[in-house]
Formats: sequence, C-alpha cells, structure tokens
Amino acid sequence: MFDRRFVVAGLFSVMAMACTRPGVSREEGADSFWTLFRNQFVDASGRVIDSGNGGISHSEGQGYGLLLAVLGGDRSAFQAILNWTEANLARQDVALFSWKYDPRLPNPVSDPNNATDGDLLIGWALAEAARRWGGDAWASRSRSIRTAIRQQLVVERYDRHLLLPGRTGFFTSEAITLNPAYFVWPALDAFAALDGDAVWGAILSDAEKIVREARFGPLQLPCDWIDVGAGGKIVPAKGRPARFGFDAIRVPLYAVAGRRASLVQPIADFWRSNGAGQIRPPAWIDVVTGEKAPYPLSAGGMAVVRKTLGLAPPPEALDTDYYSAALQALSRAL
Repeated sequence: MFDRRFVVAGLFSVMAMACTRPGVSREEGADSFWTLFRNQFVDASGRVIDSGNGGISHSEGQGYGLLLAVLGGDRSAFQAILNWTEANLARQDVALFSWKYDPRLPNPVSDPNNATDGDLLIGWALAEAARRWGGDAWASRSRSIRTAIRQQLVVERYDRHLLLPGRTGFFTSEAITLNPAYFVWPALDAFAALDGDAVWGAILSDAEKIVREARFGPLQLPCDWIDVGAGGKIVPAKGRPARFGFDAIRVPLYAVAGRRASLVQPIADFWRSNGAGQIRPPAWIDVVTGEKAPYPLSAGGMAVVRKTLGLAPPPEALDTDYYSAALQALSRAL
C-alpha cells in the first residue's frame, strides 16, 4: 500500500461555497488551483500522475482529480479522469479500485488490492457530480461503491466498526491496522446523507472515537498508521515509523473540512505553539521519541496547517510535487 514516507446544513452547501468563501478570491480559490493542478498533473487520457513517485498513478490521485474537477466545475476533465479510472483501476469482482498503476511495469496493475481513501473519494466525487450535473449512471456507480465499502471494508471487532485501509493485508488475529488519514469525513458525511445514519452512523461514530483515542506522546499527536488490538487498545502500528507525518497531515485537513475541528485540537495546539502560522514545522515528528524531520513541511502541508488554524491560504504557487500540490488544492476546495 502507498507509503508517504518516501515522498516529500450541510456538507454539499459547504462545497458549493468553497470557491467564494470570504478571504479567498476567485483567482486564489479552488477553481483556479484546479486548473493549475489539471494542467500540471493530469494527462490527456485522464490519468493523474504522481510526480514524486516515478510517474505512477493511484486511486487516491484519481479520486482527488475527480473531486477537484467537480468542485472546479470542469465536467469534461471529470469525465476523462473517470473514464481512465474505470478502464485501468476498476476491479471486476467488486465495486472497488486497485490502488496502484505503474506504467513502467509489464502489468501496470500488479496488485489488485484497493486503498480505501481512493474508493471513498471516487464514490464521493461521483455522488457530487450526479447532484450538480445530473446523471443516473454516476449516482448508480457511487451507490455501488458505497455498498462495496460497507460490505468489504468494514469489520466489527473490539466492539467497534473499523474501516480497513484495504480489503486485504491489514487484519490479523492480533490486531487490525488502520490509517486515520483514510477517514475522509466529508465523503462519509455525504454517504450518510444519501444512505442514512442507520447505514453509516456507527461507522462514523466509531471512527471519531478512534481519532480521539489515537493520540500519542506528550504532544498527543496521531501517527500515520495505528494498530487496534486486544480490548480495543490503540498503539502506533508495529513495524512502521510512529510518525505524525506525510499520511497523518490529512487527518486535520479532513477533520476541519468535515466540521470536526475538535478531533484535531492537539494538532492545532502543537502547530500554533510553534509559530506554524508563519514558520514551517518539520515534515514529521516521531510521536514516541520526539525526533523531528531534518527538513520542513511542504507547501501543501503548510496549506493544511493554515487551514487548520483558521488562517488564509499561503500566497504560494502550486508546488511541482503531486502530493504537495494536491494538499494545496484541497485546502482551498474543501
């Protein structure tokens, strides 16, 4: 599964207002950043290219592209990205998407496993496209994805409903490995609005509890991957760095976008106490040892910092790195 260590009211009304909210001009808003992102990272076929990982593509990037295209009002780009995604990543056995496409390999999709955040993003973007532009096929496809997520990716264990990061590879007899950054709250809220709390309510409630409990060390920060073990105890995932880092930077992004800022108050406190509104914090910090990255957070990470702290987006050009640029665009769009 994708590892970032190596890569530097209602919900719908909020999304509709995203490009015109106070303090953000049209030139600085989601639509203009989407245009820049599209021109830099989306090829003519609709493939979103991860420039920081050898030009691969993945369901996460395709999901971001679809969502940003919808929020940017770019129907033609949305359709192109969707067509490529369906042709290259859609699984035939279940309504989920293989996580990785590597054009350098004889078989570009050598691992059929999914990445749940990509499935959430794609399902959400399809639902929003259907709402904005009409389209029964988009609505139906979103519904199929939502059903597959519930049936294939949610397990009940330790008296909780746990949203797995992927269909295989994260469930053992000793623990279940989760990624808190895969809790894409606005997507989950949209699904609950469409399908009802009876379907999604327990998943949402238990995910919130997990984020509140998955705080480690004196700074009470989350880490990129966690293990849920016997008795529901949550610890940093075995065999992975215990870092608040490249994955976990999305925990506050999605929480704030999903009107759950209280879930990430310790993160905001940490950033605020270190002058992060103006000074770039380290790219990661080990939540157990306190070790810090010897290099600063990316421009995209800084956009998340400022969004979390309620500050205006930094006046920076779109980054040349895919992931950083995606965070910049999402921080403005959501």
